[in-house]
Amino acid sequence: MPENQETPVKRQQPDSRPAAGLTRRALLGTAAAAGAGAALLPEPARAADPVAAATPAAAPVTVAPSDARYLDLTSRGYNARFTAAPDSVRLVHSTQQVVAVVQEAVDGGKRIGVRGGGHCLDGLVDDPDVRVLVDMSEMDAVRHDPVRRAFLVEGGATLGHVYRTLYLEWGVALPGGTCPTVGVGGHVSGGGYGAMCRQHGAVVDHLYAVEVVTVDASGTARAVVATREPDDPHRELWWAHTGGGGGTFGIVTRYWFRSADATGSDPVNLLPRPPKTLLKSTVTVKWSDLTEAAFTALVADHGGWHARNSVAGSAYDSLHSVLILYNRVQGAVVLNSQIDGTLADASALLDAYVTAVAGGIGVPYTEVRSSWPWLKTTLKDPYDTGLYNRTKSKGAYLRKGWSADQAATLYGYLSDAAYDGHAGILLYSYGGKVNTVAATATALAQRDSVLKANFTTYWPAAADDDRHVTWMRDLYRDLYADTGGVPVPNDTNDGSYINYPDTDLADPAWNTSGVPWQSLYFKDNLARLRAVKAAWDPNDVFRHRLSVTAS
Repeated sequence: MPENQETPVKRQQPDSRPAAGLTRRALLGTAAAAGAGAALLPEPARAADPVAAATPAAAPVTVAPSDARYLDLTSRGYNARFTAAPDSVRLVHSTQQVVAVVQEAVDGGKRIGVRGGGHCLDGLVDDPDVRVLVDMSEMDAVRHDPVRRAFLVEGGATLGHVYRTLYLEWGVALPGGTCPTVGVGGHVSGGGYGAMCRQHGAVVDHLYAVEVVTVDASGTARAVVATREPDDPHRELWWAHTGGGGGTFGIVTRYWFRSADATGSDPVNLLPRPPKTLLKSTVTVKWSDLTEAAFTALVADHGGWHARNSVAGSAYDSLHSVLILYNRVQGAVVLNSQIDGTLADASALLDAYVTAVAGGIGVPYTEVRSSWPWLKTTLKDPYDTGLYNRTKSKGAYLRKGWSADQAATLYGYLSDAAYDGHAGILLYSYGGKVNTVAATATALAQRDSVLKANFTTYWPAAADDDRHVTWMRDLYRDLYADTGGVPVPNDTNDGSYINYPDTDLADPAWNTSGVPWQSLYFKDNLARLRAVKAAWDPNDVFRHRLSVTAS
C-alpha cells in the first residue's frame, strides 16, 4: 500500500467555490518556520486508498430538526451553554461518506461543523452559523494495520474505547487524556496529554499518519493520507495535526499510531506498555482548616516540586498528579496522585511526593491510598458533573509554579463563601518525556513546561451564565495582571492549550497583552501552521473562532 493516498469525489457543480466552516473538557474529583510556504506543500497525487476503498460508500444518515434523534445529536456537547442548531446532522460511517458530505456542503455554500466525543469546552462546534454538523461518533474502529505497522483509529472513537481495545488486544496504550469519553479526533489534533505523558511523551509523539478530508482551491473535497516520513510530500499536513487544533485543515477520519522508536512488526512492540497496577493517593485539605498562609504554601510547594522533578529519566517518570484547588463551597482542596504500582519503591516515592507537597503547609490533611489495575483505573469516568453542566474554562502552561502574589489572588477568589459555582483550578503534572522533543518537531510548541493548568467553574442554571462567566474571567485576568490578563510566554508562563479553548483570548477586552491569541496557543509554530492552512484549506472551509488563519 502506498504511504500517501487520496480519495477524490466527482463534483456535481464544478464552478461553485463557496467557503463553508468548522470546527472539549472538565472538572474531575480526583521550525522550520514559515519559509516552508504553500509552494512546498503540493497538491496530493491522486491514488486510491485500498483500506478506504474496501468500505461500502453507503449514504450517511441524515437527521433533520423534525427527527426525534435531532435533540440527542445536537445537545450531546459537554458544555450545556452551547447547543447546535444546524439544518441537518450527518452521521457518517466511512471516509467516502465524509468526502461526499463535505462536497455537498461546499457546493451548497453551507458552513460545516464536526463533532467527535462532544467535549469542546467553548462554542466552536455549536456555532449558530454551522449549517451541516458532521457527527463522527459511528466511525470508532480500532485495529492493527500490518501494512503501516501501526494502529489505525477512526476519528470518532473515544479515548476509553481506544484504551480498552489496545490494552486487551495487544497490551499497549497511548499516553492520552484521563477522560475516557473524550473523542480522539479533537484530542489528538490539539496535542493530547495525560497520565503517562511524563514517561512516554504527548499523544502526538506517537502519531504516524493521519487521513484528512480536505477541500482544494477548486472546491473539490478529497481524502488525503499524510505521514511523518521525511520524504512524504504531504508531511506538513501530518505536522499540522500534531497540535494545530481540530477543525482547521479538514476533517480527520483516521489516525495511525506507532511510537517513533518502535522496531519490527509485532503490534505488541509498536506503542508503550502501561503498568500492571497503579498505586493511587488522594490527599484532602478541608477549607475549614485552610488559611491563606497554608494555601500559599501548598501552591508554592507543589510548583517547586515539579520544577525540581520534571526531567525525563527520573524515578518519578510514571507519576501523574493533579492538584485541584476547589473553591470553599465544595469543602476541600484535593491532591490526586498515581504512580506505577509495580515499582519496588512505589510507596516510598509516593510518600516523599505527598510529604514534599502537603507536609509543610502547617494544617492537617487526610490521605487515602489504594491499588488498582491499570485499565480499571483508566476507564473510570469522574467527569460527569450532573446538573452542573454549564461551564466556563481557561488554560495555561507553567514553566514554574505560581508566585506568592498569584496564590494570594487565587485564595481571594476561591475562599469567597458567597461564590456558589463549583470552581476548580486544576494543576496537572507535566514535563518529563514531553520536554525531550523539540518545539518545532510537532505543532505542539510548549516543550519546557512542568505543569498544565485548567481553570473551570460549573453551574446549573442558564439565568446565571453571565455571573459565573464574569467570575472566571475576572479571576484569570487578575491572576495574569502582570502580563495583560493572559499567560504570555516568559520565564514563568508558556501560553495556553488549544484543547482548553477560550475565545476570550481573542477579545482585546480580556487580552490586553498585545500578544495575538494564536501566538498564545502556537507560539513560533504559528507561521508554519498558517502556511499549511493556505495550502490545504485555501478557501477557509474549515473554520471556527479559534482556528488557525492563513494570515
